[in-house]
Amino acid sequence: MVKVAEAKARLSELLARVEAGEEVIISRGPDPIARLSPLRKANDTAEVIEEIKATRNSFALAPVTLDEILEWKAEGRC
Repeated sequence: MVKVAEAKARLSELLARVEAGEEVIISRGPDPIARLSPLRKANDTAEVIEEIKATRNSFALAPVTLDEILEWKAEGRC
């Protein structure tokens, strides 16, 4: 966690850490108030699929199959 004044003084360094994949929490005193995190690339489909699988697995549901993902992708398209 980084305090606001420190974040202002070290913004370039913090952004470099975020670009490297790290998440940075900014706090005012002991209270977290903001999160700097990397933006997902628009074409990063593999990462999104893994995130869906991880979320679904965390609920102890059956693993997501490739066929399910393809069905979801095609849903609503005519």
